[in-house]
Amino acid sequence: MVQFNRRDFIKGSTWAAASLAAGGCGTFTGSPSFPDVARVAPKFRKPGEKLNIGVIGVGGKGWSDWNPMFQMGENIVALCDVDRNPVDKALAIVKEKNPDVKCYSDYRKMLDECKNLDAVTVSTPDHTHAPAAIRAMKMGCHVFVQKPLVRTIWEARYFERVARECGVVTQMGNQGSANNGLRRNAELLQSGILGKVTEVHVWTNRPVWPQGIPRPEGVDPIPGTLDWDSWLGTAKPRPYKKEVYHAFKWRGFFDFGTGAFGDMACHTMNLPFRGLELGAVLSAECIRIDEKTAETYPSKSIVKMTYAARWPQPPVTLYWYDGKIKPSAEIMPKVVATLGQVPNTGCLIIGDKGMVCSTNDYGADGYIAFNDEKKMMSMSKHEALTEQVIPPKFRPNKAGHHAEFVNACKGEDVCFADVDHSVPMVEGILVGTIAQQIPGKLKWNSRRLAFGNSADANALVRPYIRQGWEY
Repeated sequence: MVQFNRRDFIKGSTWAAASLAAGGCGTFTGSPSFPDVARVAPKFRKPGEKLNIGVIGVGGKGWSDWNPMFQMGENIVALCDVDRNPVDKALAIVKEKNPDVKCYSDYRKMLDECKNLDAVTVSTPDHTHAPAAIRAMKMGCHVFVQKPLVRTIWEARYFERVARECGVVTQMGNQGSANNGLRRNAELLQSGILGKVTEVHVWTNRPVWPQGIPRPEGVDPIPGTLDWDSWLGTAKPRPYKKEVYHAFKWRGFFDFGTGAFGDMACHTMNLPFRGLELGAVLSAECIRIDEKTAETYPSKSIVKMTYAARWPQPPVTLYWYDGKIKPSAEIMPKVVATLGQVPNTGCLIIGDKGMVCSTNDYGADGYIAFNDEKKMMSMSKHEALTEQVIPPKFRPNKAGHHAEFVNACKGEDVCFADVDHSVPMVEGILVGTIAQQIPGKLKWNSRRLAFGNSADANALVRPYIRQGWEY
């Protein structure tokens, strides 16, 4: 029987129990503190009504976030981007249906002036995700926010608090969450098909942007179409350099992005995180690092992380690889025997009854081999994993990631990547990104929101917030 309970649907109640038992996110008793949140009425629409949507980050990935909602017939009432070029391109399309659409380069002004907003999309550099989304949620707006949701751990917990206090719908933009293959594979893993799982390997071919580089010297003229001050947002001021930060190469810089780990783990870790119902991270250590600088994430790295036990499952050691590093073929001979090589991106989940391998970023394809089997087989075709043997658990998605968000804002659905899932997963990822910056084995206490053995690491838990950009 398909379950429709919200927490079971999103993540499973194991997270709450595991986090409390392991010093996890269930109860916050440490510092730094969070600003007070005034309760507001969330702006839900009725089925059949249209949402008034404000867009923060119009071009690039932003386009693929707001345009599906626009094509569904929702009202785009405000466009905000620091670059006027994608705004003009979008305006030519949107104004045919809404000639009164307003345009901005500063999201603060948009949110101050547009009191008719029901929902907001945030598809900007990582450092402005939390500031824009939290301001919007405090207005009662629902938010669709690109992965990795936020840039720092403090922001993740603050984001969660505001979302819950304001009662709004949230969806993180890891679109693989809407794939029914991912959902089925996650519920199969949750059923315990691999027995006791103690080891996971996750790898990516990113970065495809610069990392391991110093800050460039000099300054270039700011284009007339670019609001550089708004692009910097909460970050410390620095000179504009042509084709260095805006529009794509910011991800590798500590001040603006979360590197390959933050960018891709929300996709590639999605299957093991959901399927194993992982909770709090206990420790993280970067055991290989290439070309790290004081400004950017390394060009290549391997991070070893330990996740707390979740009864009846033991602790899990998770290895993250980026910069086109792959785990050794020696640990997955059945994968190589079946596919001919270690995939360029994917994850490997090892239990005492067998292993599962996903060969892309999204976990929708899954191959399994039990201990007595010589080669991998598609999980969707294995006779031991049919719906008759292991009944479905998760509600299927019928219309995609963006439609799920829109429908949730009208009370017709719930989001598979809301704060029940996105915040605990992102917290662990961000612990890993701090390990890429601070050497040694870092011991993380999620309950206290602090590292127990590193003042330097603790300095990275909370973001720098420039005066005038508080949220």
